[in-house]
Amino acid sequence: MDLLLILTYTAFCVAIFKIFKIPLTKWTVPTAVLGGIALIGTLLVLMNYNHPYTKFAREYFVSIPINPAVRGLVVEVNVKPNVPVKKGDILFKIDPTPFAAVVKEKQAALEDAKQAVPQLEAAWESSIARSTQAEANRDRTKSAYERYDEGRRKGGKNSPFSEIELDNKRQLYLAAEASYKSALADEIGYRLAFESNIDGVNTDVAVMQAELDVAVFNLEQTEVKAPVDGMVTQMALRAGVMAVPIPLRPAMTFIPDEDRYFAGAFWQNSLLRLKAGDDAEIILDSMPGVVHKGKVIKVLPAMAEGEIQFGGSLRSSNDLFTRGRALVLIELDDDTLRTSLPAGVAGQAAIYTEHFTHVSIIRKVLLRMQGWLNYLFAEAH
Repeated sequence: MDLLLILTYTAFCVAIFKIFKIPLTKWTVPTAVLGGIALIGTLLVLMNYNHPYTKFAREYFVSIPINPAVRGLVVEVNVKPNVPVKKGDILFKIDPTPFAAVVKEKQAALEDAKQAVPQLEAAWESSIARSTQAEANRDRTKSAYERYDEGRRKGGKNSPFSEIELDNKRQLYLAAEASYKSALADEIGYRLAFESNIDGVNTDVAVMQAELDVAVFNLEQTEVKAPVDGMVTQMALRAGVMAVPIPLRPAMTFIPDEDRYFAGAFWQNSLLRLKAGDDAEIILDSMPGVVHKGKVIKVLPAMAEGEIQFGGSLRSSNDLFTRGRALVLIELDDDTLRTSLPAGVAGQAAIYTEHFTHVSIIRKVLLRMQGWLNYLFAEAH
């Protein structure tokens, strides 16, 4: 940009000297040079501060790494590269055989658990009957023991009940008491097992249902589907590959069909001027001579050069030497670029603020001149 402005002024001075036949003297040449320095310097200061330009602009897009949720052998690849697909379309399939077998196993275990519930109820009712019988037997032996004990105490030496008979009755009573406590404990155990519920469902049934749900989920994940509308590009996945759920090694890369933004890196000295809503123009290396209009969406509130994260090492003072640039998001008015150009194209951008608007005309002219130069070569980034 600066070179274009200098060359334009030089050409203008040469034309003035030729047209008006101004002699080249020690007064005219220094006047033209000093005038150019003053004029160009003023224009550069006003343009760079109020209408900043950057040669570092690029379209950014988000990609989604497709990782299967389960591990298995790929048996079918349904998606074709660079062909748009809809949300929910199948991308590829994993062999479902082992997962279907697990589902059947869990279904059988769930049915067993459901059948066990009435069996638990029957066992509880049976234990109630046994405890009732044991209680009656205990009461009967207790009554007999108390009758013998009372007759033994009242009769004394003339009692018809001997010490051995009294001891037998006491042992029968104690045995009946122990049987009753055992039956009562069994009754409590069966009752707790039968009444063990979560949300009104037997806990064993709930556990089997949860395991079945996990198995069904894993079976469903053997069909890997598109998360949103978009496409897959540069696909190398083929049938026979072992797909594994490792985030560092996705099976394919999915590009969602969504709005994309251009990001420009601007010097920090213009941050007080830049704001959302400012007009912007972008020229692309891939479309020489064409200027695309847009708006500033946002000036990002953070710069990576100042980032600090938790870690076990100290930061070097050399990090302070990297000044960095402010990132500005620009949305183009023409959305057809998403279909006409590949995502990630690069170019240059200029922003026109509300200050010194008459100077912005020069910036627009210089930007278009730079766009015309792209017919010959693209500026290296």
